[in-house]
Amino acid sequence: MKVHQEVLEIGTRGRGFTDLSERVEAVVAASGVRTGLATVFVQHTSASLVIQENADPSVRRDLERWIGKVAPEDASAYEHDDEGLDDMPAHLRAALTRTSEVVPVANGRLGLGTWQAIYLWEHRRAPHTRRVIVHVQGA
Repeated sequence: MKVHQEVLEIGTRGRGFTDLSERVEAVVAASGVRTGLATVFVQHTSASLVIQENADPSVRRDLERWIGKVAPEDASAYEHDDEGLDDMPAHLRAALTRTSEVVPVANGRLGLGTWQAIYLWEHRRAPHTRRVIVHVQGA
């Protein structure tokens, strides 16, 4: 069994989605794994990972509007605000989504569907540098 791991540094532009698919695909290629699993994990509590529609950007805009309603920026609603008004809502948004995704590796490639991409979902307004661990194992 082969095991390969890399840490990616991802610069975000603030709140929104950053497509990680090509970078994760490059890690899978470097691993030499033909059949196995790729685990992607974000090392932060105010950003998350999602596998979502990659063709129509309105899907991501709708997701952003929806999560803004579920976890709004409201100074009177939260005790934790150490880093600003968007701090606690970002933690809530990350708690509702995922910090990791597991994708099959088949024929040396990510087993994503035609319309799927792996996104880092930044929940803070300001740009951040996020660390993402990609762990690939298999044969």
